[in-house]
Amino acid sequence: MRFALQIEPQQGLSYGEQVAIAKRAEANGFETLFRSDHYASFPGPAGRPTTDAWAVLAGLARDTERIGLGTLVSPVTFRHPGNLAKVAATVDEMSGGRLEVGVGAGWNDLEHRQLGLHFPPIRERADLLEDQLAILHGLWGEPDGWSYGGHLVSIAEANFKPKPVDVPGRPRTAIGGARPRILVGGEGSPRSCRLAARYADEFNLSSSGPDKARKLYAELDAACQAIGRDPATLTRSAMIGVLVGRDEAEMKERVAALVRALGADVDDDWLAEREARWITGTPEQARETVRRFAAAGVERIMLQDLLPWDLDMIDVMGETLIGQV
Repeated sequence: MRFALQIEPQQGLSYGEQVAIAKRAEANGFETLFRSDHYASFPGPAGRPTTDAWAVLAGLARDTERIGLGTLVSPVTFRHPGNLAKVAATVDEMSGGRLEVGVGAGWNDLEHRQLGLHFPPIRERADLLEDQLAILHGLWGEPDGWSYGGHLVSIAEANFKPKPVDVPGRPRTAIGGARPRILVGGEGSPRSCRLAARYADEFNLSSSGPDKARKLYAELDAACQAIGRDPATLTRSAMIGVLVGRDEAEMKERVAALVRALGADVDDDWLAEREARWITGTPEQARETVRRFAAAGVERIMLQDLLPWDLDMIDVMGETLIGQV
């Protein structure tokens, strides 16, 4: 199993705290650090400081050395597709080719209203997501002069430079270069499966247990087969909450810390529902849950850390999971 660390910096994390987390994850052998792309403060108390995902990734590109970096996921409503292609290519160059780009249709009406961002109905957002995926492929991987007429966005005679960094292991483009891996994230709607099959290198499932993952992956297989794509070429991953300790006493302390951090959002029912689909407990309990996800077809797990200030828990994840399952 491959592991990435995923954080939600809209919980109030400063840039300096995100650097510390990234360096701790790098030291523990995580292959990638993904951060969310949100402007409203949650989960937990509202009104805490939030940072821009792509500005932070640009900084992390210079303040880390080896770990991959990415968004999980950037809403199509925050940035014009052409702008995202340019910003991502810039961060990619700054990182030496360590970037992955996760995109989604977006969902949080509140953070749009608070910043005056347009939040159209889901069908329009899905149309925009399809445009964005096509445009990322086109601007990064088609010859100069490429044009595109989409649902909501058109490109005329593109001249896009620099192209993304050409490093080994990346997807190849039509003009012989390379590009960042593209992730589509969500809970597995029929259209998201079709878009992933056509455009994505990886589908990332959120808020789901092994049984739902197994069912969704069958739908992804069918979507790939419908367009003649080998399903094995689409990586399956899942964003899964994590709360682990070296022993029962440490676990008890971390449960209490999570309740303090999230406040009114957490009660016994909230904890019980997530315990059924999160990676929780002592080392062997955590590894057993990972095995269940692996048996369902998950190839990479993004460990969603809602206690990001607890750097020691990143050490526990490294000791318990990386190279152990």
